[in-house]
Amino acid sequence: MEGLLLISNAGAGTNEDDAVAEAVEVLREKYDVEQVATEDEDELEDVLKKSGDRVVAVAGGDGSLHAVVNALWRLRRLEKTRLGLIPLGTGNDFARGAGIPLEPADAARVVNAGDSVAIDLVVDDCDRVIVNNAHLGIGADASRSALKWKPRMGKVGLGRLGYAIGALSAGLRPDFIYAKVTIDGKLIDRPHRLAQVAIGNGPDVGGGTELIPGADPTSGRITVIVSRAVGPWSRLGYMLRLRGGSHHLMKEVEQLQGSKVEVEGDEFYLSADGEVTGPHTHMSWELRPDAVRMFLPGRGLAAESEPGAEASEA
Repeated sequence: MEGLLLISNAGAGTNEDDAVAEAVEVLREKYDVEQVATEDEDELEDVLKKSGDRVVAVAGGDGSLHAVVNALWRLRRLEKTRLGLIPLGTGNDFARGAGIPLEPADAARVVNAGDSVAIDLVVDDCDRVIVNNAHLGIGADASRSALKWKPRMGKVGLGRLGYAIGALSAGLRPDFIYAKVTIDGKLIDRPHRLAQVAIGNGPDVGGGTELIPGADPTSGRITVIVSRAVGPWSRLGYMLRLRGGSHHLMKEVEQLQGSKVEVEGDEFYLSADGEVTGPHTHMSWELRPDAVRMFLPGRGLAAESEPGAEASEA
């Protein structure tokens, strides 16, 4: 029986323990499962050093997936790893965008199906891997605000509402940035007042908002949203259309693709896979195509029989 290392967060609550147990029961139908709960980055790296050729499955949310992928990147083990995800977080944005079921047992069945596909990752100039997406401007401001509200709302079982409160706060009191954006060496605009720049390997943020329509971790391209909706009415329109996924069609918004993105300007905060950093004055991101194999529903068999098919269609 093939081995599988299931990594979870040692600080998870009882509800997540129950969900992990559901997933483990399903995974044991195919795999010899070793379950490990890690507390910090050092412990995570120690566990992954001993993963061998086993499947590595992450039981957690976007933050947990980000931590495991970055640890594998630092250990230079990404190319040797087949990765599964059992979504347990508040947002689960990568899972939503990639079509991974949010129910633990169903997600485990995707791993059991054995259909892995090579997915892209994005690496920034701090040598940090972005699995889902990064954004700056009003979105990062919303994430900063959500960091305060999410724990409070989570105590009453409304953790996802923290994202909405953060977005509302950022929209009412926006902190625009003055920056220039370059994609594959081409200057998209002179330094400009911008509401938001989003760099996408996956489309969703904030628990299901499709910030970057068309972003796909198997496309072989980074999808970029540049929003110049800084006026009061255009900003309101942008926020309203963002919830419906049509914001990228506005005249103040440009949607582009490339393999390297740079932003340079006044100080800005950045949200990368939900982790807020800053202030920065310059950041760049570069695509690493086919960086790791991951179990995704309905894609694996085609990807394995026709290597590179997804990228050629982008």
